[in-house]
Amino acid sequence: MTNPTRAVEEFRLPDLGEGLTEADWVHWVVAVGDRVELNQVIGEVETAKATVELPSPYGGTVEELLVEPGQTVPVGAPLLRIATEDGPAEPAGDSDGPSRPSVLVGYGPGDAPQSRRATRRISADAGRARDGDPPPARPDAKPGARKLAALLEVDLDTVTGTGRGGVITRDDVRRTAGHGDEPTAGHGEEPTAERPHSPAPEPSPERTTRIPVGGVRKRTAEAVSRSAFTAPHASVFLTCDATATVDLVSTLRASPAFEGVRPTALSIVTRALLHAIADEPSLNAHWDDDTGEIVLHHDVHLGIATATSDGLKVPVVREAQRLSLPRLARSIAEVADRARTGRSTPSELTGSTVSVTNVGVFGVDGGTPILNPGESAILAVGAISDRPWVVDGALAIRKVVTLSLSFDHRLVDGEQAGRALATIGAFLGDPVPMLLADT
Repeated sequence: MTNPTRAVEEFRLPDLGEGLTEADWVHWVVAVGDRVELNQVIGEVETAKATVELPSPYGGTVEELLVEPGQTVPVGAPLLRIATEDGPAEPAGDSDGPSRPSVLVGYGPGDAPQSRRATRRISADAGRARDGDPPPARPDAKPGARKLAALLEVDLDTVTGTGRGGVITRDDVRRTAGHGDEPTAGHGEEPTAERPHSPAPEPSPERTTRIPVGGVRKRTAEAVSRSAFTAPHASVFLTCDATATVDLVSTLRASPAFEGVRPTALSIVTRALLHAIADEPSLNAHWDDDTGEIVLHHDVHLGIATATSDGLKVPVVREAQRLSLPRLARSIAEVADRARTGRSTPSELTGSTVSVTNVGVFGVDGGTPILNPGESAILAVGAISDRPWVVDGALAIRKVVTLSLSFDHRLVDGEQAGRALATIGAFLGDPVPMLLADT
């Protein structure tokens, strides 16, 4: 009987799609000596767009981990080595034959895997259980908190989560590492009977906390810097009466066509933006630096700027101009929810051609948003609030909103931007005829 031979396979960071060239290693869930099964999750990476679980393409024993948490890893770089059985005995990396592209098991070479939060598939110590003992539960932590814990060398098992449902946040990690506020007497500490007087320490010249930057925050910083110093930004503003839009939203919420989805004023605003783009197509375009040409997009891939615990993400509603209002409202809600809960794939967070950001949810009246790289326009929507407004020569209290449109002045002139914003304002002032015209 022939004993099975052992081969050492090297797993390299696969191409996660959408032109991403690198990722930050967040967390290992296996250790040297662990037995792993085919398709078992071995760790997590954070790309510019999402946090992704990586399943092992081999079954065998982990021989070596080649990257550290917090390390930026280029696509194609080796991650770990696994000793497999029933294969020819040869060391990894010594073959002269053509190398195989790294492809995630269960996904095609062009598909992107679901993020960690889509399915919490294994515990942090999966694969370490021995003699039938169940693996310990994995601490529930946000991806950014896991990465920070790795960089600060904080064991997540020692951290008490204060987020919703006990989820561990970055602040919890900093507090455990001694970088945050410590508890004071009267909050869990027993006060001493008497403390000797001691001279006050010399004041520190500077009190700072340095926060490592990576993943979504790092890529956002790079993107907005590139946009700000590449595209000549300009902005126009409009304050308008949106009372009819607010009334329409209330009516639509009772309509059977919107069953299962809650329409909002943003649903109407995005429809108004699509209406303006039909008249001013330069808002849905980009500047080609290589050829010096303006490229007009025939389909509107609408980016929805979404604040998440990991930073700003822009999920995309594809071909938004083809969607009815109920489908548009449902799609906006779905892509935003997937982004907030970490379930978006990289392909769902790239490819927008124009964007909208709702800064009004934070209670502010407006702002001057920075363009998403590769786009010519972004619309910011302020808070809708009660303000005095002149209606038919008389003063009245109306629902008023401030809109701001930032644009790339290489593609869009002030005249075009002004007309587009005026169209959006007119739409919000009397949305029903415009919506009927779009059907």
